[in-house]
Amino acid sequence: MVRDGERSRRRLLDAAAAEFAEHGIAGARVDRIAESSGVNKAQMYGWFGSKDGLFDAVFDDQLHRIVDTVPFDAYDLPGYAVRLYDSYLASPELIRLTSWNRLERVPTGDILQDHRALAQDKYDAIERAQADGTVLAGVRPDELYHLVIALAGTWSPVSGTYTASRQESEADHARRRATLRVVVRRGLSGATTD
Repeated sequence: MVRDGERSRRRLLDAAAAEFAEHGIAGARVDRIAESSGVNKAQMYGWFGSKDGLFDAVFDDQLHRIVDTVPFDAYDLPGYAVRLYDSYLASPELIRLTSWNRLERVPTGDILQDHRALAQDKYDAIERAQADGTVLAGVRPDELYHLVIALAGTWSPVSGTYTASRQESEADHARRRATLRVVVRRGLSGATTD
């Protein structure tokens, strides 16, 4: 049975995730989070100590969704890139939340530096795919994973050049998916020819 306190805490985390995704840590307003969640500020501070503490709790809460938002298959990196593209369309708030964490908390290095174990299975799978010649060898598995994510984010909500939206035509999305498949397959395949 879920208690009222647990439901209130869940509402608070969800409202805070939306606020932080939209405005970042500095721009988020505790008053808006409290109003949206129906949880008073005193309770919010009692649970999390500060707005920064609340962001940390939100990021930790969302981290599994961020890292595991789509199924990963080291033997199908082109498909993984396409699934990431689709996830950015479906849940742009996740990529924005990650970006705010990058901008305001972890400006350099591995954004998962304190949570590296969450991605370790992916790195290990890439290493196995490299060993059997399916995936490009000679590149660190974590860096290869980062390349796939970067390629998939080419049209994401945090792109510096173009952000895709669900309102665009399916033909536009199909063209981008096909481009991702080709680029990832040709660039990261273990084969020397296409």
